[in-house]
Amino acid sequence: MKAIEIIQIEKKIKGSIILDNISLSLEKGQIYGFWGRNGSGKTMLFRAISGLIKVDKGQINVFGKTLHKELSFPESMGVIIESPSFWNDYTGFNNLKVLASIKNLISNNEIKDALIRVGLDPKDSRSVKKYSLGMKQRLGIAQAIMEKPDLIILDEPTNALDDDGIVQIRNILLEEKKRGATILIASHNKDDLKILADYSYKMSDGKLDEAGLIEGAQNDKK
Repeated sequence: MKAIEIIQIEKKIKGSIILDNISLSLEKGQIYGFWGRNGSGKTMLFRAISGLIKVDKGQINVFGKTLHKELSFPESMGVIIESPSFWNDYTGFNNLKVLASIKNLISNNEIKDALIRVGLDPKDSRSVKKYSLGMKQRLGIAQAIMEKPDLIILDEPTNALDDDGIVQIRNILLEEKKRGATILIASHNKDDLKILADYSYKMSDGKLDEAGLIEGAQNDKK
């Protein structure tokens, strides 16, 4: 069973083609990178795969189930698309605790572990409104990985991070891949994709440029 199968999907918004006849097949336990200029369709593709938008044509299967037919959203998914949003008056820990209560899959210990992994202090009493942009980005990564999902979708995961933070998040993603997660990354930072991705795809004008498929450094290590 493939992790993700995308079959000739199309999406228009206000008459403009946002996703243009995209087909793609992604294996489990790999990291896939997507790159291209702003407006190329990366974020909209991620929205479609995560169930946040419905496509006008075509089909998306995630772990053997069809989105918007058999399920509304992938059943085991951690996601950041654009800037992560939180309850500003809550601490980082309490934000994640509220989110974890939706599925009730993990305990406080797993939440604390996720915060520590991304370099945040679970005991930090500051509210999120006092966090820097980098701290909010780390908190977003923590919420995406805390439930150990099968699918992780990250739009610009190293935004607002310093050099140490970038290295830390890259290492976390490689650990998540080793655990068996399938990971999709959109990034303007080509170094992210060179270091992390098994395969990278270029997008332009809502199309997936098959000629832009690049086998990544991770494949060289296999």
